[in-house]
Amino acid sequence: MTASEQSQAASAGKGPLDGVVVLDLSRILAGPTCTQVLGDLGATIIKIEHPERGDDTRTWGPPFALGEDGEATDLSSYFMCANRNKLSVAVDIATPEGQETIQQIAARADILIENFKPGGLEKYGLDHRTVLATYQQLIYCSISGFGHTGPNREKPGYDLMAQGYSGIMSLTGEADGAPVKVAVGIADVMTGMYASVGILAALRHRDQTGEGQHVDLSLVDASLAWMINEGVAHLTTGKPRPRRGHQHATIVPYQTFACADGFVLVAVGNDLQYTRFCDFLGRPDLADDPRFATNSARVVNREVLIPMLEALMTEHSQAEIVAGLEARKVPVGPVNTVEQAFASDQAKAREMRIDMAKEGIDRGAVELIGNPLKFSATPVTYRRPPPHLGEDTQAVLEWLEGKRAAPEG
Repeated sequence: MTASEQSQAASAGKGPLDGVVVLDLSRILAGPTCTQVLGDLGATIIKIEHPERGDDTRTWGPPFALGEDGEATDLSSYFMCANRNKLSVAVDIATPEGQETIQQIAARADILIENFKPGGLEKYGLDHRTVLATYQQLIYCSISGFGHTGPNREKPGYDLMAQGYSGIMSLTGEADGAPVKVAVGIADVMTGMYASVGILAALRHRDQTGEGQHVDLSLVDASLAWMINEGVAHLTTGKPRPRRGHQHATIVPYQTFACADGFVLVAVGNDLQYTRFCDFLGRPDLADDPRFATNSARVVNREVLIPMLEALMTEHSQAEIVAGLEARKVPVGPVNTVEQAFASDQAKAREMRIDMAKEGIDRGAVELIGNPLKFSATPVTYRRPPPHLGEDTQAVLEWLEGKRAAPEG
């Protein structure tokens, strides 16, 4: 989406959260992911950053967006991935002046989100109990490593630790290899998603009753929750879950296969699809064999079946497999690189790759990932590119002093 198209979209209609003000005391990824979602939906996000350090992720690079002089700016790609549609206000929360500014914003806010260690905001008078006692209409969302209760509540939490603690790493990687983390900060991202759902539910409750509340999320809880079928399988059997690499625990075949010129994904979801898969391979007998005729039988006998399928797949090119299985209505696809995924016609058609105009940047714009939500009546809007540190401080302070209207988020 071009800058002009963004402007047209923003002026065409207001997002569903237009008028909602969010005080964002979070940093790194989980909290910023949540507030970016809310911002894309039209909320005004006031992001508080330390005047000197800013959000930790501003320095997590390279790569960085380059200025017109060719030098790195404070906009790392990591920071930009979760901080569009936000106002950056440089405030030192450790000073009385900074705390007063935050209190003034809280008085005008609908939502406050923070990711300090439990108890870390008490010394500033900004913990959830103190703030909610004063601003009873506020939705106050806390994100931490282990949550505000339990024996580990005071331990710090990072995505990597959550992936390890929750068990997801024990399932990720080759069967005979070491545990592997998911390549992106998925524990942070999923916690941010859960946070946005929880906040919107609390907002609806507040709008109906006038009552705010505390929403408490932890990276570990979210990671345990998205263990889904594997987690429930363990709870059902009481047995350890093995690492299976690129294979599925309870569907066979549902995995990556090497082919003559690369890799391909095959997701056989039922027995009819399996019969069609075997037809493509020229081995209808593998569908008739009682060891493999049903999915349950294939799961039990996967160690016999998979090597046979792997050998057959190497006889075909990726293009042959994709065309042949698509013609037979068997789910199939390539293993794309990141470059191929964003260059695809599908990504372009769904506007998952966007440009946002940004003054002072060498290309005049930054390139970002689009929001996956597609609304028929209240589309998401891309109103503000990721901000430089403190670029909106003066505007917000003047608003608090009554010298100007509220800055547009």
